[in-house]
Amino acid sequence: MSQQETHGFQTEVKQLLHLMIHSLYSNKEIFLRELVSNAADAADKLRYLALTNDALYEGDGELRVRISADKEKGTVTIEDNGVGMTRDGVIEHLGTIAKSGTADFFKNLSGESSKDSQLIGQFGVGFYSAFIVAKKVTVRTRAAGHKADEAVLWESEGEGNFTVDTITKASRGTEITLHLRDEEKEFADDWRLRSIITKYSDHISVPVEMWQEGSPERDGPDGEKIPATEGQWKVMNKATALWMRNKADISDEEYQEFYKHISHDYTDALLWSHNRVEGKQEYTNLLYIPAKAPWDMWNRDRKHGLKLFVQRVFIMDDAEQFMPSYLRFVQGLIDSNDLPLNVSREILQDNHVTKAMRTGITKRVLGMLEKLAKDDAEKYQQFWAEFGQVLKEGPAEDFANRERIAGLLRFASTHTGSAAPTVSLDDYISRMKEGQTKIYYIVADSHEAAANSPHLELLRKKDIEVLLMSERIDEWLINHLTEYKEKQLHSVTRGDLELGELEDAAEKEAQEKLEQESVALVERIKAALGSTVADVKVTSRLTDTPACVVAGEGEMSTQMIKLMQAAGQPVPEVKPTFEINPAHPLVSRLNDLQDEAAFADWSNLLLQQAQLSEKGSLADPSAFIKLMNQMLLANMK
Repeated sequence: MSQQETHGFQTEVKQLLHLMIHSLYSNKEIFLRELVSNAADAADKLRYLALTNDALYEGDGELRVRISADKEKGTVTIEDNGVGMTRDGVIEHLGTIAKSGTADFFKNLSGESSKDSQLIGQFGVGFYSAFIVAKKVTVRTRAAGHKADEAVLWESEGEGNFTVDTITKASRGTEITLHLRDEEKEFADDWRLRSIITKYSDHISVPVEMWQEGSPERDGPDGEKIPATEGQWKVMNKATALWMRNKADISDEEYQEFYKHISHDYTDALLWSHNRVEGKQEYTNLLYIPAKAPWDMWNRDRKHGLKLFVQRVFIMDDAEQFMPSYLRFVQGLIDSNDLPLNVSREILQDNHVTKAMRTGITKRVLGMLEKLAKDDAEKYQQFWAEFGQVLKEGPAEDFANRERIAGLLRFASTHTGSAAPTVSLDDYISRMKEGQTKIYYIVADSHEAAANSPHLELLRKKDIEVLLMSERIDEWLINHLTEYKEKQLHSVTRGDLELGELEDAAEKEAQEKLEQESVALVERIKAALGSTVADVKVTSRLTDTPACVVAGEGEMSTQMIKLMQAAGQPVPEVKPTFEINPAHPLVSRLNDLQDEAAFADWSNLLLQQAQLSEKGSLADPSAFIKLMNQMLLANMK
């Protein structure tokens, strides 16, 4: 009995359909790759489910994908005998984009075809790519294990809605028929389809078949009779798991096509590694590093990019147990000989085989990146621009590999004079001054704020390099990366600069003399500022600025306070240490002031200036402006 219903597409689907039809015109043939890829996934899923329920095969265990065309009708049909879909599954999978954060993705679209087509590629076009060439799409599907009269018909012209009806379908699986637009009829040509299949589907382990017409009985060149042949389905691809083939027999093009098949990205990967491990554990891994970050890289619910196979049988997508979160951009697969075929996510969680494989695969990825950084600095910078901030999560997450990850990090620096993060910690160490024992850094809100911070004045004068950090994650990173190759990382905004041997005896003597001469001034400022500061000291880090604020050892830095506040975390009140530069004209004039009220105002003004320079904002900016105007007026009289 017919149960036809009409449903509206999810808003994002409408937008995606419109964009694909208008943005992907330069690479229309990808629709076939996407649909064949989905069909192969459906076969893989059925093979996995049938491990525990053989009846799902319904007596037909030969899984395959079949493609046919009708030139007269202008249609292309992609059919599989995989897992199929139920009515609810059809409405869910073909009516919505089941990805969290979809709305954010659409905010990034610019309306420019070339830019948007790149974004869509990172989003993954999947089933909806059918509408690049089709004016109407018809889907007939029946889920494995369901009755013939529980099949579903889905139909849409890619506008605002789609219809769903109940039909009878004798065989399980899905059949997708594309009714081609008039200008896309070239895709109804057998030869054109064959060339696309051999280009895109060679690596798929499920046979992809096309119908080959038979021939009638005919006379041969020597008068002999050539018997008639019947039409038959002929396999178009190699239909062997690409990752099980010998590396020497696989071309770069095949590796790239396989990457696009598993990632649904349609730009080439940046690099890959294909490796077979033998010994205690036996497994094969094929790992790819994309050239572009996926649009949802920062979404915490984002799926990881690894597929798990056991003895060439697909087990699961998103096998996050094999890859730490800071390497979540890696795409690829693992095929294990040691795990059971009925493995679940819960079993993987505590499995010693899983842990050993995770350790091996993590080292493999770090090795790939180290090699890239060493052999091709330009290409590594391309990688860093896309994934550098994700890699910065590593030292906090992976203690065992902290030193290796640190070697892969890149920063801006006072040495280059550029905002580009191109300096590694090894570069920094190679340029350290004789007698320098620390790696100096500053974390600020922006590169400009870091580069122009008064905290750098003395170090600049001594030509000591400072790493300039301005990404939101940098403060978090530095809390977990305290040393590298036995060199301490030291913040120039915290405690003492600890220049050690870089401070010559004469400078040290002059500094001590200045501190002794300024004892009275320091006490006066302490009294004037009272409980607003933790302490007042004579600075050793300033040359051109009157004062600065610093965090004491073990105290929370300004940047960490901002991070916690942004995350809605309660932050304890932290009073700064106020450092003054008695050599600066403003401070020496302050010393001469006899009027205690005016002295307190000037001390307050210098403190708020220092806080504004350090934080980029003040708790009460109107009070600062009022004080500033009052001081200006007093000095104009």
